[in-house]
Amino acid sequence: MQNPSNRWRRTASLSALALSLIASTATAADRTTSAQRDEFYWLGEFNKASLVMVVERGIVPRPLGTKIADAVAKVIDNGELPGAKRPADYLQLEPLITAIAGPDATRMHSGRSRQDIIPTTLRVMQRDRLLELSAKLDEVRGKLLALAARNTDTIVPAYTNGVQAQPTTYAHYLLGFTAVFDRDAERLRQAYARLNLSPLGAAALGTSSFPVDRPRLADLLGFDGVDENSYDAAQLAPMDTGTELVSIAASIAQITGAFVEDIHTQYHETQPWIMLREGRLTGPSSIMPQKRNPYGLNVTRLQASDVVGDAVTYLFESHNVTPGMPDYKRTDPSRTLDATTDMLTKLSALVDGLVIDPARSLAEVDADYSTTTELADTLQREADVPFRLGHHFASELVTFGRSHHLKPADIPYGEAQRIYAEAAHGESIAETLPLSELQFHQTLNARNMVTVAKGLGGPQPVEVARMLAAGKVRLDQDIAWRTGRSESLLAAQKRLNAAFTALRNPT
Repeated sequence: MQNPSNRWRRTASLSALALSLIASTATAADRTTSAQRDEFYWLGEFNKASLVMVVERGIVPRPLGTKIADAVAKVIDNGELPGAKRPADYLQLEPLITAIAGPDATRMHSGRSRQDIIPTTLRVMQRDRLLELSAKLDEVRGKLLALAARNTDTIVPAYTNGVQAQPTTYAHYLLGFTAVFDRDAERLRQAYARLNLSPLGAAALGTSSFPVDRPRLADLLGFDGVDENSYDAAQLAPMDTGTELVSIAASIAQITGAFVEDIHTQYHETQPWIMLREGRLTGPSSIMPQKRNPYGLNVTRLQASDVVGDAVTYLFESHNVTPGMPDYKRTDPSRTLDATTDMLTKLSALVDGLVIDPARSLAEVDADYSTTTELADTLQREADVPFRLGHHFASELVTFGRSHHLKPADIPYGEAQRIYAEAAHGESIAETLPLSELQFHQTLNARNMVTVAKGLGGPQPVEVARMLAAGKVRLDQDIAWRTGRSESLLAAQKRLNAAFTALRNPT
């Protein structure tokens, strides 16, 4: 298996060449939130919450609690100094506190263990990143919906088995991808509900004889509740929640890769109907002056592959190990979530840079025979011709047209009549093509095929308009959900700071 650090160096190397072409659209505040809230930061928050709780529960006398609180605050402040060490391990952090407050400061740790501190750290860091990932996914969904709204009349070819299958609209196509991202957004919401439960106070796995108030710790740290079973909280849930998160990340990466490859397939053509706006997303060849290399596609696809690889790595490392081992606690899925957010930043830039040529995409459809399904459907619907007979006639029509290098619109009506008569011969049905010349050519028209579709979720304008509206509603709801979660975390942080300040400044 490839060394993860080598993979990240490879990505960084490519970034130096191409990622500068796709500048991140995130604000400084968006990009620094999780980076600043590292293990040291969270150990400080856990100490503040634990100290408030043990004093409230009478485990530590208030005067001693005040003394310890001052030491905790001092260590936190020292860690913010330029070049200061920020220990990520509690056993490295605790001596800094006892050096100020003395050995009695260790009473703050009553009912805790690194075995519950580490899972709690994983959860809060993953929580931050899950919300950042959700925000970036919503950004991409919004841009796809906007692009779809601008292309409701753009007829494009759609493919199955790598072969042009039926015409659709680009809006309908894009709404298919937003449907997948909608499900991913739902998975993130559901995962957040399971993730945002506190392990703190579970101790090593069986709690302790101290009257630790786990719900109070959860409330002070912004959790929605407690991961109740202490064995699960400390030893099992880290694997379970980590697996869920990397799996969602892989799902997002899979559909991102599919979207990118569809664009790249068109990019191979000498006259593609979808291109990248020249500039940040493209780059020149060192020898071939005609080339416009699609760096935006390359780096997004590569990032998607790395996300999937990271997810698989986590599954392997957590597979077939007994509970309590460090394997699945050592590799933090936060890195995979960060990589997924970065991938979506690139995808967002790609969507901004797509250039669609509706005339060229329609010409691509008109050059092939993807409308002949409607010919068979029309024969059944309008003339009561059995579908399989209509299908056979349409297939023979395609064979004739291709062998004579004709487009569907160029097939002579007389030849269509002849082919139909041969197909109907011996079938106990009239051998005269039951469509006028106008009807025959109309059935082979791509816009007609799109417009007459009647199925729920099809490409017809009324359904596309309905799905666009529904997609916008879902997006607004998800943005409101994320805003609510962020506000809840901010309120918890204020509660914790107020309680800790009150402990330091007794009246």
